[in-house]
Amino acid sequence: MSNISKSVNNKPWLGWLLFGLSLVAVFCLGLLASSITERRVEAQMVNKPMTALGKTEAKNELWGKNYPREYQSWEATKEMDFSSKYNGNVMRDMLEEDPNLPILWAGYGFSKDYNAPRGHMYAIEDIQNTLRTGAPTGPDDGPMPATCWSCKSPDVPRMMEEHGVAEFYKGKWAGKGAEIVNPIGCADCHDSETMNLQISRPALKEAFERQGKDIEKASHQEMRSLVCAQCHVEYYFDKSEGKQNYLTFPWDKGTTVEDMEAYYDAIDFKDWTHKISKAPMLKAQHPGYETWKMGIHGQRGVSCADCHMPYKTEGGQKFTDHHIQSPLNNVANSCQVCHREEEKTLISNVYERQDAIKETRDKVERELSIAHLEAGFAWEKGATEKQMKKALTLIRHAGWRWDFAVASHGAAFHAPIEIGRILGSALEKSYQARMEIKKVLIELGYTGEVPLPDYSTKEKAQKVAGLDMDKLNKDKETFKQNLLPEWIKEAKAKGKLL
Repeated sequence: MSNISKSVNNKPWLGWLLFGLSLVAVFCLGLLASSITERRVEAQMVNKPMTALGKTEAKNELWGKNYPREYQSWEATKEMDFSSKYNGNVMRDMLEEDPNLPILWAGYGFSKDYNAPRGHMYAIEDIQNTLRTGAPTGPDDGPMPATCWSCKSPDVPRMMEEHGVAEFYKGKWAGKGAEIVNPIGCADCHDSETMNLQISRPALKEAFERQGKDIEKASHQEMRSLVCAQCHVEYYFDKSEGKQNYLTFPWDKGTTVEDMEAYYDAIDFKDWTHKISKAPMLKAQHPGYETWKMGIHGQRGVSCADCHMPYKTEGGQKFTDHHIQSPLNNVANSCQVCHREEEKTLISNVYERQDAIKETRDKVERELSIAHLEAGFAWEKGATEKQMKKALTLIRHAGWRWDFAVASHGAAFHAPIEIGRILGSALEKSYQARMEIKKVLIELGYTGEVPLPDYSTKEKAQKVAGLDMDKLNKDKETFKQNLLPEWIKEAKAKGKLL
């Protein structure tokens, strides 16, 4: 201090300089304090509800009055302006792109109609329009059970609260058409009082309980994936004694493809009987959570929301972007938060993995579709159930593994090593199934090549699968003109839909 005083006495300008710097420092600290205060006040205003929300309020528009930033970003899920190499947010007819699919799913709803998924905003519209839900004429008509609504709307937890979980699953899909009207939104993942993330679907909680886990002890970071795991998982409809299409996760033996295969085999479950091969088939649903856990991002604790709903800043406020979408359409806020490479390099890295997986996937689809057709030929030649049992079991397991690998859409990137392994085993089982069928045909005295039909287009493949598409489309249009408008009219009259 004495040295500073001595320097100032010798050089008076130095004193004025220090005085000036002190004023600048005080001024800057004042600005910082003011900014912090303003942000705190703004944050308090942002989180102060303007509209009272009921415990199970399903109308997303009402939540939007309290949380406009999150709501406006959620509304962006209606955008249809992005296509990556294999996915995106646009409507794509996957049966048209891959005519193997109607053969692989012959006898199951997906052989009629299967489009690439769009944003959450279209959840209700798409399930109403798809041929898979049929063309019901009344509440007790149609091919699908009420359980099919389970992941489509925040109206689902509302109805479960009102009527009970088991009761919700009962009946036909058409029976709840006037009640399930709001697309996937706020109440699916948030508590209306605290805005904390919550599990609104009982199937996930029940699966955790059967594994001896308490989902209530999950951390906030874990919840940023678990709310997605309510729906983006493998599940089935339990029709065993006392249950009517009760939504259940097959996780009791574990969550690998072999664990769930063993679970299904142990209870002798099948989703459908293949129309051509007569194999007892399993249809993988959306095993996105399971495959994400097998990959490096899941193993390092990177959540679903970190990449598909990254944080963003607007007006000085940091919030979660609810425009749930492919990270490839938002590389700067998703991938580049952690990775320093250029955008084109990161996208190229994703495509390299997807290309490699697709190469094996295409081989499986070709061999497995032929296996179904050859099995059908063996039945025509008089094969018995005893002769076909081994081949049909191989077809069942090959189909399950192929479907598990492709049904979650992002698995080729999320866990490319595991998905490559699974597809490799599916290809091996497809070859083995064809070998077993050839043995059966030789026993029946047939040694020539099996004649295969032309299924090079969607239309030709659906004809081979035995579908009358003209009738299915005509019936669906009748449903959309008659019953669907009644659902919407009733929902608005009851205040369920704004």
